[in-house]
Amino acid sequence: MAKVKKMYVCRECGYDASKWLGKCPSCGAWNSFAEEVVAAPSSVPALVASRAIEPARPQKVQDIECGKTVRLDTGNSEVNRVLGGGVVPGSLVLLGGEPGIGKSTLSLQLALTDNGMKTLYVSGEESAEQIRLRADRIGIHNQNCTVYTETLLENVVAQIEELKPHIVVIDSIQTMASSLLDSSPGSVSQIRECAATLLKYAKSTGTAIFIIGHITKEGTIAGPKVLEHIVDVVLQFEGDNNNIYRILRGIKNRFGATFEIGVFEMTGTGLKCVDNPSEILLTHYAEPLSGVAVGASVDGVRPYLIEVQALVSQAAYGTPQRNTTGFDSRRMNMLLAVVEKKVGLKMFQKDVFLNFAGGFKVADTGLDLAVIAAVVSSYYDTPLCDGICFAGEIGLSGEVRPAPRTEQRVAEAARLGFSTIVISGYAPKPQKVVEGIEVVRINSVGELARHIFNTQVEEQD
Repeated sequence: MAKVKKMYVCRECGYDASKWLGKCPSCGAWNSFAEEVVAAPSSVPALVASRAIEPARPQKVQDIECGKTVRLDTGNSEVNRVLGGGVVPGSLVLLGGEPGIGKSTLSLQLALTDNGMKTLYVSGEESAEQIRLRADRIGIHNQNCTVYTETLLENVVAQIEELKPHIVVIDSIQTMASSLLDSSPGSVSQIRECAATLLKYAKSTGTAIFIIGHITKEGTIAGPKVLEHIVDVVLQFEGDNNNIYRILRGIKNRFGATFEIGVFEMTGTGLKCVDNPSEILLTHYAEPLSGVAVGASVDGVRPYLIEVQALVSQAAYGTPQRNTTGFDSRRMNMLLAVVEKKVGLKMFQKDVFLNFAGGFKVADTGLDLAVIAAVVSSYYDTPLCDGICFAGEIGLSGEVRPAPRTEQRVAEAARLGFSTIVISGYAPKPQKVVEGIEVVRINSVGELARHIFNTQVEEQD
């Protein structure tokens, strides 16, 4: 009987060592080594290895023929938007997200969409009956969708070879295992081997493959970091289980840009595409409320308006509280310091709470002006002017810097019926004047107060 050989593999970068190490010499991660059983060498299943591939020849860059890439329509407008217009044949797409966020629902919707293509849904986590129950709830629109429950990689590749689908969904990569390795499913070596095999098959046959990845407690995709290097596209599915809205972000895309987002609404019949996020992120109140401001944000090339809510109250204890939901707490502390120094508000005596409507997480610096407007409004307990929104970045000297894509923000505010938008005075003049909205330009946060209130207010002690 052959002696079992073991080695230790880093979960972050895939570095292997003969003994356990506390710190990875390759990536510097601590406590990342896991024990793996090494089996006979070998590698790719016979179906993939048997495909003859002509050796590549070096050629000059100007001699390379580059045809137009034909993308496959997934049948989901938001997924197509994030992918850059559709999925590229022969690409390997990794979809990650927290448990219960809707990864399996979204992937099954892609397989069940009536887009005229043959799809194969491979599940290693659910039975065929469970998938049918979910399919009945979502709605079966694609009669060419095949469901296959299997965890052995060689059997999965054999079924793909037999059915020859256009799109394959693997749920999930952590449940797949190859018989060529003795380690358990979900281990570093199994994930790396399965992903590499699926990538080689996708490239050799032109089959688009979606694989679902689990998330660790740190919020990263489980398995070695090399998994994200192997795949062509990495998509992150974000959201809060307590809220109905989900965001799909592109973390990596070899066939397009990564600045697009897709917005979904979780309903009883699956995930519904949200074509106009501004409508769900704005609330119409019966009377004006203090501490509420509207900011014009841009994520990628998609502009939308979002409601910023702030609460400023007297600190009950010695150290004031600073709590944020959906916004970087360190940036909020910086903005509060700027307000205290440049506007003269005594923020060191106040508790400050900040929230974005819909549970959204926003990293756009162009919302700094809206955050300060909401804080000042709550500090004075005075509502802002009707029909006003904000777009501008705040510097440490209190200057209002231009927000990226200011023209798109102004156009979105005008489309939704806002009468005034406050932007940076340093922003370049727009090439096209937007009608129906007044553009107010300010150069510093000290000029903000006389534009956001109906009447001038006096500073409170």
